[in-house]
Amino acid sequence: MILSADMKSGVFVTTHGLALDAVIQQVRAAAQAGVSAAWLPQVFGDDALTTLAVTGREVADIKLGTAIVPTYPRHPLMLAGQALTAQGATGGRLTLTVGPSHRAIIEGAYGYSYDRPVRHVREYLAALAPLLRGESVEYRGETLTAVGAVNVPGATPPSLMLAALGPAMLRLAGELTDGTVTLFTGPRTVANHVVPTITRAADKAGRPAPRIVVGLAVCVSDDVPARRELLGSIYTAVGTGGEPSYRAMLDREGVATAVDVAIIGDEKTVEHKLRQYADAGANEFMATLFGTDDENARTLELIASFG
Repeated sequence: MILSADMKSGVFVTTHGLALDAVIQQVRAAAQAGVSAAWLPQVFGDDALTTLAVTGREVADIKLGTAIVPTYPRHPLMLAGQALTAQGATGGRLTLTVGPSHRAIIEGAYGYSYDRPVRHVREYLAALAPLLRGESVEYRGETLTAVGAVNVPGATPPSLMLAALGPAMLRLAGELTDGTVTLFTGPRTVANHVVPTITRAADKAGRPAPRIVVGLAVCVSDDVPARRELLGSIYTAVGTGGEPSYRAMLDREGVATAVDVAIIGDEKTVEHKLRQYADAGANEFMATLFGTDDENARTLELIASFG
């Protein structure tokens, strides 16, 4: 059965500690279940776009995306070449989601200045978007310079999105990209903050209705307390450390921790909570599975039924 014609399903594949074959197997399992998309993170480890290029050659019939590639460490010319290569390798199934990441990572790990991130992202997208379309750029801004073009024969422009939570970033996402990916954002915040902010910006810019992908921890389980305890041990630093944008989303929702916006329960409960996001205006979701093998199989079956 199709539970909702208005929201497409997706899974977030946590690649940390996994060999390439294990990542491919997770994506293959999602495709075989009927899930619409598989999303990979870019952190300190495997390169997401390289992994997607290989995975896309092995697994057909599923869309592929990054969630997310940080902008600061990769020049737009370099990232455009990587993304277009992956787009060509996967037969045009790529969504490239970028974002500025967080001050603690960009300054603490990479040594870049995180001052004026909104200005940085606007200039970054001004260079990246035309490069993805195969156009030459000669961009000289306050935060970056990009002069040149990228030629990848046979590659079409991938969908470009921006990870955005605050109002300024959401406006940029609506104005300059195809949509956004959120994390740790509850349905009330999606309805009252994310959807109206990005949609107004897209309308003003004359762009189509934006894609709004909500990242959610999801587990179909008969032992909710145990799963909440497990997730709490994973999300210990979310909203309490160097990621104030996550704390802001939890505060908007009126909840204390990231566990409070997770979706945990039996099939009926999980379906109901996912429907709340569709009703709020989200048109795609990206589920992080975190249960036992049996629970993950139940979860995968349920989320695939969204189409």
